[in-house]
Amino acid sequence: MIGRSKNGQEVAPLATIARPAAITLLTVAGESAKIEGKFEIQDSIQIECEVGGELSIGGRLVIGEKGIVNANVNTVDAVIMGQYEGNMVATGNVEIAETGRVSGNIQTDSLVISKGGFFNGNVTKINELDTTKRPVYLDEKRLGQR
Repeated sequence: MIGRSKNGQEVAPLATIARPAAITLLTVAGESAKIEGKFEIQDSIQIECEVGGELSIGGRLVIGEKGIVNANVNTVDAVIMGQYEGNMVATGNVEIAETGRVSGNIQTDSLVISKGGFFNGNVTKINELDTTKRPVYLDEKRLGQR
């Protein structure tokens, strides 16, 4: 609702002015497109072509069904519906969809593989990389070891 100031001019309510803009998902598409290099992207990206090299994503990486990525990736979240090969570090969640094919190592807090999805590699939970917080077993307590 637009109000009027004392001098008769229209004024927009404060709530509509302070609203942040929606975050845009950058999409790279093209059936025959091949891109290679080192990419640093602050937001989220969806890939629907062939990409190789190194990717540093500040948001979510979405590899679409037509996407093929052969790269080392650092990201927050990842959704893989196409093909991915490489080493990935995701500080959030990784989801391999039923059409997703992954070969490589993944470091993440959470990995979900949908029925039909393919994964060949190793998974390391990021929080378990800290060796100072290793579990203590009963045998070690009895022996006085820690």
